[in-house]
Amino acid sequence: MQLIHKELGRLSSGAAANLAGIPKVLFLTKLTDYGVDTFQLTEAELAEELKPA
Repeated sequence: MQLIHKELGRLSSGAAANLAGIPKVLFLTKLTDYGVDTFQLTEAELAEELKPA
C-alpha cells in the first residue's frame, strides 16, 4: 500500500485499485485508513457540482 500511496498522484484511482488487486470502491475506502484524502473539492466546488444542470 505504501508504494500505491506514493504513486497515486500518477495513477488514476481505478488503475491503482487494479494494481492493488481490489475493487475501486474498496481501494478508495482503504486510502482513508492511511490518511490519504480522496475528496479534494472545496465546499464551494462541491456546492457547484451538486447544482442541477
